[in-house]
Amino acid sequence: MTAELFALLTALSFACSNVSVKPGFRYSTPMTATFVSLLIHSIVLWAAVFLRGGIPPVATAAVVAIVVASIMQPGIRHFHYTGIHKIGTSRAVTLRNSYPFLTVIAGIIFLGEPLTLLGMLGTILVVIGIALISWRIDKNVPQFRWSYLFYPIATVLLTTLVHPLRRYAMLQSNEPLFFAALVGPVSLIAFALFYVSPACKEKLVWDRRAAWSLIGSGFFETMAVLFMLIAFSAGPVYIVSPIAATVPIWTLILGAIFLRELETFNTASVIGTICVVAGIVAISQVRS
Repeated sequence: MTAELFALLTALSFACSNVSVKPGFRYSTPMTATFVSLLIHSIVLWAAVFLRGGIPPVATAAVVAIVVASIMQPGIRHFHYTGIHKIGTSRAVTLRNSYPFLTVIAGIIFLGEPLTLLGMLGTILVVIGIALISWRIDKNVPQFRWSYLFYPIATVLLTTLVHPLRRYAMLQSNEPLFFAALVGPVSLIAFALFYVSPACKEKLVWDRRAAWSLIGSGFFETMAVLFMLIAFSAGPVYIVSPIAATVPIWTLILGAIFLRELETFNTASVIGTICVVAGIVAISQVRS
């Protein structure tokens, strides 16, 4: 029961993070939310590492893989937060969590993996869900531009690249807490280098009215990472992954309760969210 409980806490914590960050964008920016979340991530997880006895011995190849993945982490979070800001929490989160769909497609095309009936069903559900979420989005999202879809798509693509690197690192050295903690400082360095570069057009905006929103989001995201590590250490993937994949459902529910003044919800987006979650659960069962 421990694995199921912490998998559910993972989904709820990610959902709380997604919902709590949205009000902060009235006074601050996705860039600021990215920095705050990475800072909290670093502080909390490194404290957990040292409470558990310090830095463990790990393979050099694993560290290299995590460092490469960590360089992309600021981009993932920034694109994700910008997607929430531009197209809405529920839509951005659902599109982000469709990344297993791409891993299945890549496996079929590049690795010659067979497409099972369950995998095909999951793929079809994800495609239908994405179509429903995008249906008349230009009418349902105020001041919408089609270019805004770049942000959730970029999040999905980067997430698809990062996950194999994390899996490789875990195969080399099974130290999930240390690797999760290592992501923090490396990501902050990558963030700082980008921020001082000419390519960065967005600035950090410190507004007291956004503080609790951004801090809460960063805290919940970090707790979700911790809960996920505990869940995977307590139970098999085929139990944990489907429960953790329900993040969009909980985000939709919490958003409907707490973000009614900031977002619009319609039948198509609700059904689309359910379809994507059902599809990802089906795909996770195939890949487990």
